[in-house]
Order: sequence, then structure tokens, then C-alpha cells
Amino acid sequence: MDSISLRLAKQYLGKKVLVKVDRKLGEKHPKWDWSYPVNYGFVPGVIAPDGEELDAYILRVDKPVEEFEGEVMAIVHRTENDDDKLVVVPEGEPVTDEEIEKMVEFQEKWFKHEVVR
Repeated sequence: MDSISLRLAKQYLGKKVLVKVDRKLGEKHPKWDWSYPVNYGFVPGVIAPDGEELDAYILRVDKPVEEFEGEVMAIVHRTENDDDKLVVVPEGEPVTDEEIEKMVEFQEKWFKHEVVR
């Protein structure tokens, strides 16, 4: 059975969303000793089960951005908590599961997860 977070995230698969970026590409994490290799943010107004707005990785954008509108190609589903992440890319730019895994490894290596399409 799907988690609440995964059911929420699945509603956005294949759709365009606007992501507000709160961790820009190259920016240092506020608590940990690493920098973001991708833009990372949230979908404004969409509240996830953790009480925060639904998170999103922005892939295939090679410069820091404030916000980005793109297509949800996949979900990084965390299997042991309700903190799933949308995978958002420029419209018409496919990305493989292997590419997603490589690009989000910086953060997802600490969590059991799977890529959901």
C-alpha cells in the first residue's frame, strides 16, 4: 500500500509544477558539511504529511535559480518515512532512473528509497 506522501506525490507525475528554490545549486547545507549539487526546493501551497511543503529536486538545470517550472518525471520515494521528493526537469528532457540516483545520491544515500514513475 502506498504511503500518504507517495499518494500525494503521484498526483503530480507527468504534470508541470512551479518549484520555489530554497537550496540553490552550489549552496552550502545550513547544518551539514556539503553543498547542493542540484537546485532543491518545494511546491508552494502543497503540504506534505511531514507538515512542510512538498519537496522537489530540480535536475538538468545547471545554474542556481530562485524558482523553476518544469515537468515531474519521477518521485524519490523514501520507504521508511513520509518525506518523498518530486523529480522535476525541463519539459521534454527525460532522465533515467540511474541518472536520478546519481544526481540525488548526495542526500538520499542516508535513506532507504526507490525511484517511482
